[in-house]
Amino acid sequence: MEKKNNLTRLHLYLWMFLIIYSSAVDLGWARQGNSIVHLGTEPGSARMSTVSESGKIRIASCQFPISANILDNYGWIKRQMVEAKLKKADIVHFPECALSGYPGVDMHSIDDFNWEELFHATDSIRNLAKELSLWVVLGSMHQLSEGNKPHNSLYVINASGEVVDRYDKRFCTSGDLNYFSPGDHFVTFQLNGVTCGLLICYDIRFPELYREYRNLNADIVFQSFYNARQKKGSIHPLIMPVTSQAMAASNYFYMSLTNSSAPESWPGHFITPDGLIQNKLPPNEPGVLISDIDLSRNYYDASKPFRPNAIQGKLNSGEVIADPKSADRTSIY
Repeated sequence: MEKKNNLTRLHLYLWMFLIIYSSAVDLGWARQGNSIVHLGTEPGSARMSTVSESGKIRIASCQFPISANILDNYGWIKRQMVEAKLKKADIVHFPECALSGYPGVDMHSIDDFNWEELFHATDSIRNLAKELSLWVVLGSMHQLSEGNKPHNSLYVINASGEVVDRYDKRFCTSGDLNYFSPGDHFVTFQLNGVTCGLLICYDIRFPELYREYRNLNADIVFQSFYNARQKKGSIHPLIMPVTSQAMAASNYFYMSLTNSSAPESWPGHFITPDGLIQNKLPPNEPGVLISDIDLSRNYYDASKPFRPNAIQGKLNSGEVIADPKSADRTSIY
């Protein structure tokens, strides 16, 4: 019991240190173009991330009440990154527009949006990712050239604090298109031998996107949502998790689902390749869901024998026979 109490105290002290340290980190960087220079670190001396066993990753799927206040959002993201690190996560996954806020709900215009504040907060997150040696999937807006609407994006930030890719929401809703320009590409990246893909919210309505991630050999799809601040009785809490389960099972990959927790909302889920919900967070409250992937584990995969042919356009199992009674579809005898 004494040993357990000592470990509990140690974790508490570590938690307090990281919270204080991560707050101080905000003051210890300078923005130079698109790069971060930590003022207390010599160039080229960045710590390399610890690579865990190939084919295994630990995921922290996060939710909090996203708002139009970038600094409030950043505070939630920072604290949940620290919590994820304490829980030994390799990658932390945030919802759609987690840092920027979601236009059309959190704000009704982006004409006067504070892009510099967003850039500053993004660089602070990159710096913290580097300090914690933690990968981040960060929902935000991505500014384009003057006259063009921004993208609704997920930044992939590696454990060195570098943006290694960006997914832009391909299927924007009719409302989204008032604020956003749609994307045109898929994104995959490798983490400890696990192939990861990205999607955002309304993309869920288009199974073709999931099929393409199956073609790209994705082991997991990180899908970020903003289905929050809705009226009670909304259909989304009923249909989004089950639709995701069908996509996971039909294509045999894991799925991490994150959402804003601002009421009314539905909570983050983690789904295994057989389509079952492994675990989920409580609704309408902040939280960090920890889930493990191990590619050596086998799950039930009913469509495995015929999926490759179906993807290639052969939409039946077995061999089609040439028989006049088969060809005549209006006769019984």
